[in-house]
Amino acid sequence: MHPPPPITAEDLSIPGPAGPLALRLYRPSMAQVALPVVLYFHGGGFVGGSLNDADASATFIAEQTPALVVAVDYALAPARPFPAAPEDAHAAAQWTVEHAAGLGGDPARLAVAGDDAGGNLAAALTLIARDRNGPAILAQALVGPMLDPSMTRLGDGARLNSDLSAATCADCYRQYLPQTRQRLHPYASPLISVRQAGLPPALIVTAECDVLHKEAEHYAEALIAAGVPTQVVRFAGVNHATLASHRPALAEIAHFLRRRLWDAEVPAHPLNL
Repeated sequence: MHPPPPITAEDLSIPGPAGPLALRLYRPSMAQVALPVVLYFHGGGFVGGSLNDADASATFIAEQTPALVVAVDYALAPARPFPAAPEDAHAAAQWTVEHAAGLGGDPARLAVAGDDAGGNLAAALTLIARDRNGPAILAQALVGPMLDPSMTRLGDGARLNSDLSAATCADCYRQYLPQTRQRLHPYASPLISVRQAGLPPALIVTAECDVLHKEAEHYAEALIAAGVPTQVVRFAGVNHATLASHRPALAEIAHFLRRRLWDAEVPAHPLNL
């Protein structure tokens, strides 16, 4: 008889703002207590990507934190442009908190994470949750996030040897934010928000060979200025495409989440499925 895999994955469909919303749950198979919950948003520039793209990150976080990880298959542009994706993110967060206990999770210990466009959605969700009085989010981990549709803080792609170009970013934002004024909305552009106070502690992970690392680090500065505990880690020699599956980056994320979700004197509840 083979032992169970360390992590089990289960696909679910829940009601979303505009129809069914697909989720994939990752659980450590040997968990004996209720686990903290991490919502994960995949990358793809707002126009692509799927739950499969979150698999490596979600599996690692579920095993190493450990946590119940909920990957969200949010709306994609151009078929469903802004604000569909952040509304899906908020709906998934609300559903997850309401049903966490039955899934082996602890709704009082919720974090969000995401890479690329998913990093934008994770950051936007912390703003939405604060503005709408819930759900409470204890931590955010942003991995190579796209945070600035104005693209005024992009790095020099040639100098950085970046695999991601300004032209690609512009094309993604054009489809995600078809109306120019949407680029000024803080849920589309967390970097331009002037209200970072009260957001959850953040880890921002960037890659040296990525035009986005400069804007992500600007966001870290804004969070710090607003009094939000914030840690920034830039990985040398790594590019945008490989950052989300880079093992040292994943280890940094798991360590951060462990510290925020397990080491904060939160009592562990027996698992009762």
